[in-house]
Amino acid sequence: MDNIALIEAFGDFKDEKSISKIDLMAIIEDSLKTLLRKRYDSDDHFDVIVNPDKGDFQIFLNKTIVEDGMSEDDDLEIEISEAKKIDPTFEVGEDYTMEIPVAQLGRRNILTLKQILATKLQEHNNALLYEQFRDRIGEIVVGEVHHIRHKHVILLDDEGNEFILPKENQIPSDFFKKGENVRAIVESVDFKGSKPQIIVSRTAPKFLEKLLELEIPEIQDGTIILKKVVRIPGEKAKIAVDAYDDRIDPVGACVGVKGSRIHGVVRELRNENIDVIQWSKNPEIMVKRALGNVTINKIEIKPEQAYAMVYTPVEEISKVIGKQGQNIRLASWLTDFEIDVYRETVEEDDVELDEFSDDIEQWILNEFKKVGLLTAKSVLDKDTESLLNMTDLEEETIDEVKQILKEEFED
Repeated sequence: MDNIALIEAFGDFKDEKSISKIDLMAIIEDSLKTLLRKRYDSDDHFDVIVNPDKGDFQIFLNKTIVEDGMSEDDDLEIEISEAKKIDPTFEVGEDYTMEIPVAQLGRRNILTLKQILATKLQEHNNALLYEQFRDRIGEIVVGEVHHIRHKHVILLDDEGNEFILPKENQIPSDFFKKGENVRAIVESVDFKGSKPQIIVSRTAPKFLEKLLELEIPEIQDGTIILKKVVRIPGEKAKIAVDAYDDRIDPVGACVGVKGSRIHGVVRELRNENIDVIQWSKNPEIMVKRALGNVTINKIEIKPEQAYAMVYTPVEEISKVIGKQGQNIRLASWLTDFEIDVYRETVEEDDVELDEFSDDIEQWILNEFKKVGLLTAKSVLDKDTESLLNMTDLEEETIDEVKQILKEEFED
């Protein structure tokens, strides 16, 4: 087998794996040197020249010229009398370089060379695959269900790359059929032996983030910002969103008309319930919004302890906590506050804010109610600066409201 025939023997492999000619030649050079080390214990006396333009290579052996009768290794030394037959000008101590045809290595060594080449080609492609998918961690991939096993599902993409979807990374209600296309996010890429193992997930919060980007153009172009995403896979999720432009309603844009935009995401996540809330830098407002549509009489924040105490009527406690504690747990994750809920009733001498609707415009009352201030005393207990931070009201408006509320108790 000549040099070109040996290279062409791997042509199909090269085309299939899209290995460039230069990369292939580098692998051939490395493989030849590996074989020479196996055959001669060292490649120090050899030069391997690869010509990618011609698709050819040459092996040269550098022998040392020694005195007649002094040769200890015929592979690496040549006696002076033999050297002078080739070139009379040779002297003892000089190097004599000769080309070694691949066929001269022997059939067994050529088979070994082919095995070395195949191994190094595979290592090359494994390295390429690792680099390719390491850069895609956090991206959505699509794979066809190839094998369904007890602890994981194996997916194959259009290029034949294998993804592993472990049981713990599957949504509890996931049910797959062979041949079905499945979307997941690349979670990690590591070597298992010499082969890269690509682990994907459908339970990671990042998967929900990427699905929202696909469905909602404003998130993709940065008009709407995903501040945080938390989820209990297959059950419930909460996302906090914000917008650079105050004229944009980020919650409405994410949900869409009659839930049209969020519906595709919910369906992909096996009917996972998704709450979309507007992010706020005010922790009291954020805790209130994170807990959802529940009645809250008062919220006490201890920022240094990342702790929030929520006071609510007894009939609202179960709604605050949610099914199996999901609502309060997700709200805690979303706000980064540990949230505890306490029963509270309105004091006998307190007055519901709605009782002041004749003297205070309803939209103003609603601003207080949005942040859990439902009674006159809950508003009066706050100083004006706190109320300015909590609501979108002007200082003059807040002072007028407080004056009206004070007069109620003075009377």
